[in-house]
Amino acid sequence: MPAKSVVQFEMMDELLANLGGVSPHRIRMTPTPGTATERDVLRLYEKHKRLFELVDGTLVEKGIGAGESSIAGDILHWIKSYLELHNQKGLVLGEAGTLKFLKKLVRIPDVSFTRWDRLPGGKVPAEPIPDLAPDLCVEVLSKANTRLEMERKLKEYFLAGVLLVWFVDPKRRTVRVFTSPDDVTELTETDTLTGGDVLPGFSVPVTRLFADLEEAPKPTKPKRKKK
Repeated sequence: MPAKSVVQFEMMDELLANLGGVSPHRIRMTPTPGTATERDVLRLYEKHKRLFELVDGTLVEKGIGAGESSIAGDILHWIKSYLELHNQKGLVLGEAGTLKFLKKLVRIPDVSFTRWDRLPGGKVPAEPIPDLAPDLCVEVLSKANTRLEMERKLKEYFLAGVLLVWFVDPKRRTVRVFTSPDDVTELTETDTLTGGDVLPGFSVPVTRLFADLEEAPKPTKPKRKKK
């Protein structure tokens, strides 16, 4: 049998750079980076309830947090409510919605939506990791995410066929709406997030996404030294 194609790096910094500068603490070393498979993704979740994405045969743990999870849950709820209100069907997945986007690429968007007519046979896939590129992917950014990691993920999503991507940033309280890797609109808390051509008629004030978060501490002015 021919040898398996494995992405190999001689140095750890080369591996980390390829993954977008993620922290070494998020990289699982067993199985050896470059040799992991979808079975490993499933095994680690079933055994340890830990979520790993698969990138070029390397397992990268998904960054999580209570605030990010709360926002993702609200977005999922609003999309489901929209579908019910408009008498539409679609596959809406949450934080454990593991999907195969490309060969050797398994990603886990915080929320994803796929129109019903794009599902094979018009049914929810039976596979634990469906080979499916959604219409919409939502990423709620956490402290663990790096700029280069998210840039890589954004390009992969559109390469796989995703039509719309939302990057929700709790720290800056903004939403970046992408219709391609180079076409982006940044929304602030004075704006309204809409569903574009993917979810026509969907809208939610951006401020609602961050309503339950603690207010960011205001910077304190340095005290003047007495002469």
